[in-house]
Amino acid sequence: MSLSITIKDLLDAGVHFGHQTKRWNPRSKPFIFDHRQGVTIIDLEKTYKALETASAFLENTVANGGTVLFVGTKRQAKDIVREAAAATGMPFSVDRWLGGTLTNYETVKKSIAKFKKYQAMETSGEMSKLPRKEESAIKREMTRMQRNFNGIVDMGGLPTAIFVVDVNHEKIAVAEAMRCGIPSVALVDTNSDPLTVTHPIPGNDDAVKSVRIIVDAVVAAIQAGLAQRDTRRAQRGADAKAAVAAQQAQEEAPAAPVVAEEIDLSAVVIPPEIIGEIENDATIVKKKIVRPKRAAVKAE
Repeated sequence: MSLSITIKDLLDAGVHFGHQTKRWNPRSKPFIFDHRQGVTIIDLEKTYKALETASAFLENTVANGGTVLFVGTKRQAKDIVREAAAATGMPFSVDRWLGGTLTNYETVKKSIAKFKKYQAMETSGEMSKLPRKEESAIKREMTRMQRNFNGIVDMGGLPTAIFVVDVNHEKIAVAEAMRCGIPSVALVDTNSDPLTVTHPIPGNDDAVKSVRIIVDAVVAAIQAGLAQRDTRRAQRGADAKAAVAAQQAQEEAPAAPVVAEEIDLSAVVIPPEIIGEIENDATIVKKKIVRPKRAAVKAE
C-alpha cells in the first residue's frame, strides 16, 4: 500500500524524536539514527517502511473481514484513538484497559450481556419500577460497566488484530494479544521493546502531532480495506445473482423436441433363418382338447 504521507511529513510532525538516551531500550537500536544532546533520534526511513508494512497488513486484514481493536488510554492518544475508531467503525479502548479483555473474553462477554440487559431495562422503564435501593445499586454498577466496556460493547468476538499507542503504557493489552496469538501493530518509542509486537512502527508516542499522523495513516489503511471488502461483497452478490438467473433460465427453457430417426425399410434384407422360423411358426396347429363324456345316471 502506498502512503499518502512522506518522510518530510513525519519529520514535520516530530516522529523522529525519541526518549532521553538514559531511558532508551537497547532492543530499539535497529531503528535509531543517532543520539544528540541526550535525546535519541529515530531513523525516519525505517519508520516509513515499517508504516507501509503495517498499513498493508491492516488493509489486507480488514479486506478479508477482520476487525482491528484500537487501544490508547494515555492522555495524548485517547481522543485521537476514539476519533479513529469512530471513523472506521472499529472497537476501541481509551478509558482503561480491562484486564482479561482478550484472555478471558468469555467472562467479559457475559458481563457485557448483563450491561446490555440493564440498558434495555432503563430504556423500557422497567428499572424505575424496582425498589429505590436496588435501582441505585444497578445504576452505580452501570456507571462502572460503562467505563470498562465503552468501545467494546459491540465487538462481537476477539479482534483479528489490535493497534496500540505506547507499548509500555499498554503492556497488559500487548501481553494478552501475544498470549492469544492476535497480531499487534503499535507505535513504539525508543524506551519500549519492539519485539513485543508483530508490526512495530518506531516513532514518538508522546507528542500529539506524532501520534495523530501515524493514526491517520492507519485509519486510511483500514478504510481502504473496508472499501475492498464492500467491493468483494458486491461482486459476490452479483455473481450469485447471475448464477441463479442462469439456472432459472435453463430450467425455464423449453425442452428440445425429440426427432425420430427415419429408417429406410426398402433396403432391409431378411436372413433365411428368420424366414424359416416364421414358416415353422405358421404351421403350428393348436390341438383341441377333447374331454370324455360321462354316462347319464339312470334312475332305478
